[in-house]
Amino acid sequence: MKAVILVGGEGTRLRPLTCNIPKAIVPVLNRPFLEHQLLYLRRHGVTDVILAMGYLPDPVRECLGNGSQLGVKLTYLVESSPMGTAGAVKNAGQLLDGPFLVLNGDIITGIDLSAMIAQHRDSGARVSIALTPVDNPTVFGVVETDGQGRVRRFLEKPGWDQVTTNLINAGIYMLEPEVLGMVPPSTRSMFERDVFPALVEAGDPVFAFPSDAYWIDIGTPEKYLQAHRDLLQGWGGEVRMDGKSQVHPSARIEGPALIGEGCIIGRDVRIKGAVIGPCCRVGEGARLEEAVLWRGVQVAEGALLSNCVAGDAASIGCGCHVPPGCIIGDGVRIEPESRLERGYRLWPDGWQGI
Repeated sequence: MKAVILVGGEGTRLRPLTCNIPKAIVPVLNRPFLEHQLLYLRRHGVTDVILAMGYLPDPVRECLGNGSQLGVKLTYLVESSPMGTAGAVKNAGQLLDGPFLVLNGDIITGIDLSAMIAQHRDSGARVSIALTPVDNPTVFGVVETDGQGRVRRFLEKPGWDQVTTNLINAGIYMLEPEVLGMVPPSTRSMFERDVFPALVEAGDPVFAFPSDAYWIDIGTPEKYLQAHRDLLQGWGGEVRMDGKSQVHPSARIEGPALIGEGCIIGRDVRIKGAVIGPCCRVGEGARLEEAVLWRGVQVAEGALLSNCVAGDAASIGCGCHVPPGCIIGDGVRIEPESRLERGYRLWPDGWQGI
């Protein structure tokens, strides 16, 4: 069993966190995001993985290498221009000689892949699509099925009077290799719009695999923060240390929380539900609640950070207040006593985009 992970996007919704690195390796609980997906695949016996890449591929290669440290084998394919979900997998067609999985490169989930693989084989499907329930299906494309789990149609962003299901595409597919014959070579093509609806219309067996397991798309800052809160919740009240750090005896760390290696936590610091990356320094009397700090962040005395993200080497001045939803890019310096407004995004100096 092989899997293709689609990691070609520029991560524009997640900027400024993705100005300097691709979304595939933004840290989640102090580990590159793709590590979580690769370990998820490995738990279900899938160890041969193709990364379909585009934006900033070199940092991913440098980070993950050949995958052996994670118990998987990685193959990198880089597209010169965006080819869409189906087009990207078509490029990997010569490596896919049997049924294979496709995963969007921005989801964290507990969907039972082993059960999905078994159902695919038992049902004789050409395509199986994992589905997940949402509270408001009108902002998604829903997938309607019949009583036997066969997909009947796809309905994009239905009005409430059109809603017949709250199940949406979860971004995990299992396909038979001949399906790629429907995808034109060297052409931008989408499974969701071009391939799957055509298969359903032609009467080909396209089956759903609905699951109410945990699922989240980390593609926005709000969801990125939510994923950290959700994952930490599973730790109960545990405080984990990635390695050795200096924590002042008067500091109080309330779990769940994660402290990276090489950090210095000062006098009277209060930390609750936060993730602190390696080599961070938190000054005397600072308060961090549900904040996510990347590598080398400097938090000065008396600063208050709540439900926000600070990128690599960001600097938070004395007495600063960083409220919920704020996203501070790599290397950004917040001047002492600054009061940001909720949801501000601060970009790295000199970043021009692409």
